[in-house]
Amino acid sequence: MFGVRNRSHRTPLGICRAFLDAVFPPSCVVCGRYYRFDPADKGGNLSTFHQVAAPFICGSCRSEIVRIDSPVCIQCGLPFISRQGEDHLCGDCIKTKKHFRTARAQAVYDGALVKAIHIFKYGKKTRLAEPLGLLVCETFFRFWDKESIDLIIPVPLHIQRLRQRGFNQAALLCSRWADRNGITYDARVLKRQKKTLPQTTLTKKERRKNIRGAFALRFPQRVKGKRILLVDDVYTTGSTVNECARVLKRGKASAVDVLTLARAVDRL
Repeated sequence: MFGVRNRSHRTPLGICRAFLDAVFPPSCVVCGRYYRFDPADKGGNLSTFHQVAAPFICGSCRSEIVRIDSPVCIQCGLPFISRQGEDHLCGDCIKTKKHFRTARAQAVYDGALVKAIHIFKYGKKTRLAEPLGLLVCETFFRFWDKESIDLIIPVPLHIQRLRQRGFNQAALLCSRWADRNGITYDARVLKRQKKTLPQTTLTKKERRKNIRGAFALRFPQRVKGKRILLVDDVYTTGSTVNECARVLKRGKASAVDVLTLARAVDRL
């Protein structure tokens, strides 16, 4: 797996790291503050989420991150306001056709996670790809296994946006752990052929119209009959990943699932 830093105190290297952490404690990738992290907590005192995030994100910022758990929509992964009951379809998935099978995310797009994603994308702090990618990887293994996915594809950027930003954040969030776990990864099979307006400025209806026809397959033979996992940073209305899934299904992909770091919700 996309490994979390091992800081065992039992080896000379571990002792050296412990000394360095005491003198120069790690700084939180979100707020930048120095904090104390006890590697012994990873032995079982922390939840899986905190075990993954603790070496990189301070306790204060972690407390702002709302991890998504059941009950959720069985298709799009929307967390329901009521924390009682079983998973079931949400109203939007009943009314609107989804071309993907299921979508899941690590946490709600709010608080410290918004700050981290903005620093990563717009502040061009690509070193955050490792800790944020770890959270995406943890989510993957919560809901899928290696044998259930044939191909991982990041949602592509238009070439002009890619040149401006210098990197595709979706690609950085999954390429390393996909490779380490022996899952085929391909960032070229799907392309963004149309430059669209920023989705954040549009209504849900406008988003669907704006993104229609924006994607195309470069190599249809690579997706035919494959179970595909689409990866992106944030699921907002689902218009972008749904359009990607439509193109992939038209290319004869057998199934398309969606994995994101964050999920936007109106309220919890």
